[in-house]
Amino acid sequence: MKQVIVCTLSIFMIMSVAAQVTYPQTAKKTVTDHYFGTKVGDPYRWLEDDNAADTKVWVKEENKVTNDYLSKISFRDQIKNKLVALWNYPKYDAPFSKGGYYYFYKNDGLQNQSVLYRAKNLTDEAEVFLDPNSLSKEGLAALGSISFSKSGKLVAYSVSKAGSDWTEIFVMDAATGKLLSDKIEWSKFGGASWKDDEGFYYSAYNKPDESSKLSKKNEFQKVFYHKIGDKQENDKIIYQDKEHPLRYFGAGLTEDERFLILQISQGTSGAEIWYWDQQDKIKLILNYW
Repeated sequence: MKQVIVCTLSIFMIMSVAAQVTYPQTAKKTVTDHYFGTKVGDPYRWLEDDNAADTKVWVKEENKVTNDYLSKISFRDQIKNKLVALWNYPKYDAPFSKGGYYYFYKNDGLQNQSVLYRAKNLTDEAEVFLDPNSLSKEGLAALGSISFSKSGKLVAYSVSKAGSDWTEIFVMDAATGKLLSDKIEWSKFGGASWKDDEGFYYSAYNKPDESSKLSKKNEFQKVFYHKIGDKQENDKIIYQDKEHPLRYFGAGLTEDERFLILQISQGTSGAEIWYWDQQDKIKLILNYW
């Protein structure tokens, strides 16, 4: 009965605080589209420009309302402390073997990102191989995909910053932990697929304008092949589609490295699967749009 009373009082307190919230006025602008003879208003389209001064002011005012509301919840720290206690325990992912090492991810409990460890044997003490939490001092960098070459000597991993979909791909010598000079920019929605230790396939866009790189529509993604030691501008275009700008591609080699599999999609409306027999130079399309 006591728990029911406490729960009821908590809900009443939240409702009381919520009743006092005064939201800032959001301007409506006259914007109308015409779809097959029907007029459709879109008065809040101006908010889609995240770099506009008006949008920044609106976001600042909305954040102030939110923070003021949250600061009035008296039991907020109790909730936080309970969640911290529940989450604070070591977590492990299943190990995998590459280049004579066993690799596995481990989170001590409250780390923002799990750390990649490795050991020669499953019974040996593991060493830190890659700590995503150290990728930036501000803690704004996140580890995306990670891919080892077939021998396990090289590893390519992608990093995104501040929650952006844009990623940079770096290449590291697995034995020494040193970064190579190779660096891929303007990649999205994918990682690296190795061909031996020579290089890898990846998908990327043309370099966007600095002012619109976070808001401009993504168009004309391409599949490239990067040879280790080369600069990105010298990478070979493996596939592009000039007729369908919104399609994006994922490329990967089969384990025997004979077939390059290309997955093509545009949203959730359908897809194509292509394969390229690099031995016989034959391409086949499986279409299920």
